[in-house]
Amino acid sequence: MSSSLTLQSLPLFPLGTVLFPDGVLPLRIFEVRYLDMIGRCHKAGAPFGVVSLTQGTEVRQPGSTEVFSAVGTLATISDYEAPQPGLMVIRALGAQRFKITSRDQLKHGLWIADVEAMSPDMVVPVPDDLKNTADALARLIQSLEQRVDAPGQMPIRGPWKLDDCGWVANRWCELLPLPVQLKQHLMELDNPLVRLELVSDVLARTGIAN
Repeated sequence: MSSSLTLQSLPLFPLGTVLFPDGVLPLRIFEVRYLDMIGRCHKAGAPFGVVSLTQGTEVRQPGSTEVFSAVGTLATISDYEAPQPGLMVIRALGAQRFKITSRDQLKHGLWIADVEAMSPDMVVPVPDDLKNTADALARLIQSLEQRVDAPGQMPIRGPWKLDDCGWVANRWCELLPLPVQLKQHLMELDNPLVRLELVSDVLARTGIAN
């Protein structure tokens, strides 16, 4: 998709997390507004939008107001199960980032938005002074692979792009217990090298990538 692409009436899923491009998002869905939406997206092979909540909760509460960020990520359904009535278990993959140009809430609570796609990260090689951050991620991936029974249980998915600033930064952002507001700020950054530098600073303070 080009940066000029717009999508109208994109269904939104406000969550207490941030989805990054190429990220993995497992979801258990039981709210009626999302069961219907995910069912339609699955049948049509259509994406939905993930946006991070700044106010409100993931499960709708009477009288509560949902407020969410204006920048989100398209999500496509890669795995879908409906183990019982009223429950869906899916695995979604992060695609392109988008900016909301207008939004509306339907009667049954579902949010829809007109959005404009943002340009994907440029591929920027990891510089020598940040190689330790990529090396630490490689070690973590190897450790995770030894602990999980199947690739589908991995919190991140291949192909591993350990020489790409944006990919390495995004995977660390997903794996680290960072505040949602910080993850959102990092996801919105246009410069993948700056994003990796900020993530490397966090890792250095924690001693993970020393």
